Amino acid sequence: MTQHHAPSMTSSIYFDMLQLYAVPQFPEDVVFQQDGAPPHYGNIVREFLDTTFPQRWIGRSAIMAWTSRSPDITPLDFYLWGYVKQHVYSERINDINHLKQRITHSVTPDVLTRVWEELDYRLDVCRATNGAHIEMR
Repeated sequence: MTQHHAPSMTSSIYFDMLQLYAVPQFPEDVVFQQDGAPPHYGNIVREFLDTTFPQRWIGRSAIMAWTSRSPDITPLDFYLWGYVKQHVYSERINDINHLKQRITHSVTPDVLTRVWEELDYRLDVCRATNGAHIEMR
């Protein structure tokens, strides 16, 4: 039996994903934010983001650089990753296919609806406080 492993994410793979799949689906004038993963900051990626989103991308080495993440308005941080990990690892994982199945079944339309409702609430709080520092529940 041969095991197939997914390739590790590299700047080149991330660049291809952005250029060929993600960016063509974005609305015009979107502001793009990415996290601190090392593949996101290869020269090829930063040059592409500078060209595609001139002065409209947020991340390390960007004109709109952020010095710390804002987990209060980042849905993956404030809800989804924790939920998925809790669901996925509620039982022993046998192999990569089992892991993929657990992840796929954990992210349902209802879960995504709850994420967007919570994000909408958090953005309302940010607007009401003019972006002041607040503690979220």
